[in-house]
Amino acid sequence: MSLSPAPDLGVKYSTMVSNYFLQNWALILILLAFTATLKTTVFLERRTIRGMFVLISLVFLLSIIVYTEFTLADLGSHRTLRLILMAIRYSATPFIIAQVVFTLVKKFRPFIFIPAVVLAVIDFLSIFTGIVFGIDGDSTFRRGPLGFLPFFVAGLYCVFLVYILSKRSNKKSIEIIPIVFLCFAFISGLVLPFVYGKEYAHIFCSIIAIALFVYYVFLILQLTTIDSLTGLLNRQAFYADICRNPEDITALMSLDMNGLKAINDTGGHSAGDEALITLAVCFTRALRRGQSGYRVGGDEFVIVCRKTSRSEVIQLAERIKHTVAETQYSCSIGYSYRSDAAESIDVLLKESDEMMYADKAQYYTSFKRDRRRR
Repeated sequence: MSLSPAPDLGVKYSTMVSNYFLQNWALILILLAFTATLKTTVFLERRTIRGMFVLISLVFLLSIIVYTEFTLADLGSHRTLRLILMAIRYSATPFIIAQVVFTLVKKFRPFIFIPAVVLAVIDFLSIFTGIVFGIDGDSTFRRGPLGFLPFFVAGLYCVFLVYILSKRSNKKSIEIIPIVFLCFAFISGLVLPFVYGKEYAHIFCSIIAIALFVYYVFLILQLTTIDSLTGLLNRQAFYADICRNPEDITALMSLDMNGLKAINDTGGHSAGDEALITLAVCFTRALRRGQSGYRVGGDEFVIVCRKTSRSEVIQLAERIKHTVAETQYSCSIGYSYRSDAAESIDVLLKESDEMMYADKAQYYTSFKRDRRRR
């Protein structure tokens, strides 16, 4: 007699599970497609792939938590469990955005998670204090004095994500578009809940999964144009770009590292790679709007300047010299400028190469002179 409620309980949980799959089937298909493509890709670093798998797992678990929380809210039961699930949900978005930064940006340290951890502690304290959220006796949700803190922290992460990804990009549309799309998805998750209430929470995980998958697709496309070592655009991208609206190109700058062979001979190729990466960072920092950097050979780089004045080209060269001088490395620089489209790109490249080789010859002459004085 006492076991009679068991079948009802089993039916209840079976219905909950089937309803979860029904409501989240699109999300599940997206995550399965994401997982399948990650399993077969050979273009990304293992660290990036692992990070993507973590993101897939976080989004999937969050979808279960969101569904369970709102199902319990509709039933008006399990107040303590609802509060726990609510604390997890409020803490999840900053964690996911922090994981995006940690996954997509090379050499980013785990301290990026500190604000998310602090917020999680406050959220879980709210279970007992109601400082962020609470549930009244009639099962009604209410915000506490710090009710908007989770949205504020997540918003800061979004701003930082835009900043760090934009700063490390080559300012090309193939990189900017997915960054904007990814951040728009996260920002919509912060704003639309105030417009549509809890109804939006049901589709939030699907939106995040779509945004991540779109970014991943663009990331793969970028690898066809990005130099894997330095992060600059590669040789193929250079030749494709100089054929695109060539009349807008007003200047070319040729750059070549000094002493790479000696670095490789003394410190090994890993030391040489580190030197090239350092120079690429210097070039990227010096670039401004309309200026794109390319690695076209082992230690050979080119910068294409579109609709850039002669004075801006000279300022670019000075910025590069200044940033490189702050490192232990050096490079030779040459540039050419045209005021109209009469001069061909090939001639521009030849002129900038000649100036760069003259600068390199002067460097080695001075280097040998200094060695003899020692």
